[in-house]
Amino acid sequence: MGTVVEDSTMDAVQKRLMFEDECILVDANDNVVGHDSKYNCHLMEKIESENLLHRAFSVFLFNSKYELLLQQRSGTKVTFPLVWTNTCCSHPLYRESELIEENYLGVRNAAQRKLLDELGIPAEDVPVDEFTPLGRILYKAPSDGKWGEHELDYLLFIVKDVKVNPNPDEVADAKYVNREQLKDILKKADAGEEGLKLSPWFRLVVDNFLFKWWDHVEKGTLQETADMKTIHKLT
Repeated sequence: MGTVVEDSTMDAVQKRLMFEDECILVDANDNVVGHDSKYNCHLMEKIESENLLHRAFSVFLFNSKYELLLQQRSGTKVTFPLVWTNTCCSHPLYRESELIEENYLGVRNAAQRKLLDELGIPAEDVPVDEFTPLGRILYKAPSDGKWGEHELDYLLFIVKDVKVNPNPDEVADAKYVNREQLKDILKKADAGEEGLKLSPWFRLVVDNFLFKWWDHVEKGTLQETADMKTIHKLT
């Protein structure tokens, strides 16, 4: 119980998720090697000493005008509070429905679950077979002195008009942006204006893939650009 006492300042909802949720541990080739609590998977000392790497996903949801839905993470989040990021970023859990490897169904199931949890998007608005997995990235990013991420992240795209009702425990704000608006956000973040910060994984995807993939979103040719064989090691 010592760990819980030590983290008495942690938000109650986030604390429960940190200790109850079991992330899927993988090696650098995305083979499942075990599981551990969300808490341990995000402690930098554990990440560094045990090389803990867990599976994650990042959803990029576009509406029919091809605008991307961004979210600002809640201020109570343990890692990267109040930073802006893509639509939804989380982890498949170590449970049967989210460990299914075939057609990346486990990760798609997790994405559907978290879009409801975080943004109130009903499951029927985002059918699992309509997510297009485009690629995988592996990255490590400290959030502060104590917490951080070390993830093998599946990048999932979907184009749907959805109902959004953000959960304040998870999301501080949400908005749709077009390309020019996103470029403006990037400039402000780079200049440190308005205290605007972006999550490191979102920035890696923006810098390496996003605008090229956005073309395919608009043309309806996402499958043509998918590459699920390569694991891109990004820093």
